[in-house]
Amino acid sequence: MTKMRTVDAAVAILAKEGATEAFGLPGAAINPFYAAMREHGGIRHTLARHVEGASHMADGYSRAQDGNIGICIGTSGPAGTDMITGLYAAWADSIPMLCITGQAPVAKLHKEDFQAVDIESIAKPVTKMAMTVLEPGQVPGAFQKAFALMRSGRPGPVLLDLPFDVQMAEIEFDIDAYEPLPVEKPKASRTQLEKALNLLTASSRPLIVAGGGVINARASEQLVELAELLNIPVIPTLMGWGSIPDDHPLMAGMVGLQTSHRYGNETLLASDFVIGIGNRWANRHTGGLEKYTAGRTFVHVDIEPTQIGRVFSPDLGITSDAGAALDGLLELVKERQRDGKLPDYASWVAECAQRKGSLQRKTHFENVPIKPQRVYQEMNRSFGRDTTYVTTIGLSQIAGAQMLHVYGPRRWINAGQAGPLGWTGPAALGVVRGKPDETVVALSGDYDFQFMIEELAVGAQFNLPYIHVVVNNSYLGLIRQAQRGFKMEQNVSLAFENINSPETDGYGVDHLKVAEGLGCKAIRVKNPDDLPAAFEKAKALMGEFRVPVVVEVILEKVTNISMGTELDNVNEFEDLAERSQDAPTATVALLD
Repeated sequence: MTKMRTVDAAVAILAKEGATEAFGLPGAAINPFYAAMREHGGIRHTLARHVEGASHMADGYSRAQDGNIGICIGTSGPAGTDMITGLYAAWADSIPMLCITGQAPVAKLHKEDFQAVDIESIAKPVTKMAMTVLEPGQVPGAFQKAFALMRSGRPGPVLLDLPFDVQMAEIEFDIDAYEPLPVEKPKASRTQLEKALNLLTASSRPLIVAGGGVINARASEQLVELAELLNIPVIPTLMGWGSIPDDHPLMAGMVGLQTSHRYGNETLLASDFVIGIGNRWANRHTGGLEKYTAGRTFVHVDIEPTQIGRVFSPDLGITSDAGAALDGLLELVKERQRDGKLPDYASWVAECAQRKGSLQRKTHFENVPIKPQRVYQEMNRSFGRDTTYVTTIGLSQIAGAQMLHVYGPRRWINAGQAGPLGWTGPAALGVVRGKPDETVVALSGDYDFQFMIEELAVGAQFNLPYIHVVVNNSYLGLIRQAQRGFKMEQNVSLAFENINSPETDGYGVDHLKVAEGLGCKAIRVKNPDDLPAAFEKAKALMGEFRVPVVVEVILEKVTNISMGTELDNVNEFEDLAERSQDAPTATVALLD
């Protein structure tokens, strides 16, 4: 056996587990770990400007990768607490991510020593495991268990806290004798899947709801094959978007109160059977459960047993990895196809296609200031099928999901449930690390953008090029007016009348000057006809300088963005393509 420091063993384990992409900031309590990374090599480290940003970079990297896990590293105390938002975002969306923190020496943990916070207790609610390793000999096993947990069942993040003296201690360790633990994933039985298929084929208007679990299981191809064999439409969730290409004839749109399509909502309401695979029935997808579930039979397939029945009780619940369930269903469907025992759903598919063809949003507006719909129209035209979009929260995410197009798995990178402000920029940098030489486009409102500006410097320093579209509706100006006594109501146009400059964020900050001062490139667009040229210029600048390029689009202050409280209520906010531009539209609150 070989005697080595625990940090040397930990770095060797990371390499053997394939986790070689790290993001973080050094500090006294974690410096031994950094020294081990430098001495051994093999792990690329990206220096963030803030530890929360580093956690979002690691999260974005994991989301972009097909199995590799991003690492976030920080020192003791506030570095760990800064990671909590990142851990929550990953935990909420079932994303594996490893956070490693330094800690005060073991003997000081109960003495309120400098930065000796109990990060294990703080992180436990938003991780699959949080552990302060108190014995040096436990370090290899803690890392081994961490990787097994992150990959098994419903994926999620882990935090390992390493006291300084534990890092420096020597242990006997042989990396050649180390092996990753087997990954455990439940698998549906043939009997379970036969019952599910029987319920499906007994229906007249069936749907598949494809969640993020399909993408996590790398089962998008099986999903499309199953839909094609059965000839039934697919509704992806926000986290499952891209599991079936947007232009596939069986892609029936997304459903929900915000990130949805009118034709998707109407198709769901017209259905009589739904099988959800790898999804959670999130409230932004279902809206009011009475309306969502009325008149429909539900089968729910999910890798986590406690997700079954959490939101509502299905007619049949099956605990299974999405890929295993799809493989089993494909086998059964092919058997029945050979025996001629599959129903003909051609008329139902035609009905869904007719809705999709007639209920598209209007996007070609020529207004100045620019309407956001036009921005997404031009983004669809300027960026190809292989583009990966990154976004998190607000009207930019909602409108983007309503009007952008996504054509493959892991091409919509989105913090769907947590929605933390400031996530988009650093997550995009992590995505660029995971998808080098691919086109990455981030999308933010001006309010979200202010929380991430400092991390643009990371993209400039490490040559991580991507395009960051900032749709600026001066939401921060609204906040400023609210602070002066304006009441924030649904129609906020009066509050916006007194904003002085559309080129600042409401506090006199010019996003373009800040971005350029940090080493990036920036473009401002005020006229919709200039959008195509601006996006082409952004691509050219990104290719030439290999840095982030900010494209700020000055929007109108109030616009109609489709939202409601029940699925059918969304209709009254729709601006359909067949309507004239002068047709009246509803106005909703700007929640950037």
